[in-house]
Amino acid sequence: MLKTRIIPCVLLKDHQLVKSINFSSFRTIGHVVSTARIYNARNIDELIVLDINKNGKIDFESLEDIANECFMPLTIGGGIRTLEDIRKVLDIGADKVSINSIALHDPNFIKEAVNTFGSSCVVCSIDVKKDKGCFKVFNDEILDIDPLELALRYEALGAGEILLTSVDKEGSALGYDLELLKYFQDKLKIPLIINGGLSKPQDGVEAIKLGANALAGAFIFHFSQYTPNDIKKELLKHEIPVRII
Repeated sequence: MLKTRIIPCVLLKDHQLVKSINFSSFRTIGHVVSTARIYNARNIDELIVLDINKNGKIDFESLEDIANECFMPLTIGGGIRTLEDIRKVLDIGADKVSINSIALHDPNFIKEAVNTFGSSCVVCSIDVKKDKGCFKVFNDEILDIDPLELALRYEALGAGEILLTSVDKEGSALGYDLELLKYFQDKLKIPLIINGGLSKPQDGVEAIKLGANALAGAFIFHFSQYTPNDIKKELLKHEIPVRII
């Protein structure tokens, strides 16, 4: 059985790492280099960094600074629009790329990326909000797209993983959206990374039992008393395999 991964998922904005609440109200986590060094010292399994600068340009300089300090697998996303963008991100040290908007606008881009770089390095990110009782894809606005149908389409096109973020839960520290996880439960063959709301180790146990393969978060790693090892110890109590150093 594959080990459950614990993954900080942070945002890069104006050369700083930040976290948000519902994709707004940004709070600084710290400088890119010092934060990467802190992650190295903790028992995390991977790191996801999403560049949210709105100038249309990927902050390759800051991302390379992170990659140079990061000794765990690194996924970089945000602003990726071309195969050359992916190549540059991988060249500066990323192991995977996360794509979102370009996949929505041009699903065939996923197939092109997979054919060029391999499915193992392509993570498709899907942001979700609830609207009138139904889960919908969110991309600057609520779209009339079912997130599960979209994830299955991405899987068919060769995506290696899905990063599923609940916008309603993101930054709330109120636990993962278990209803969303139930909606996805046992539907995908590729790994599902759940993001948004992780506040305590028990949240991770509930998410894994509902089919998540990896746990992403930000608040818990910077603004709570819990460490990655606390989460892993709780998972082990429930016979959920994790990597322990």
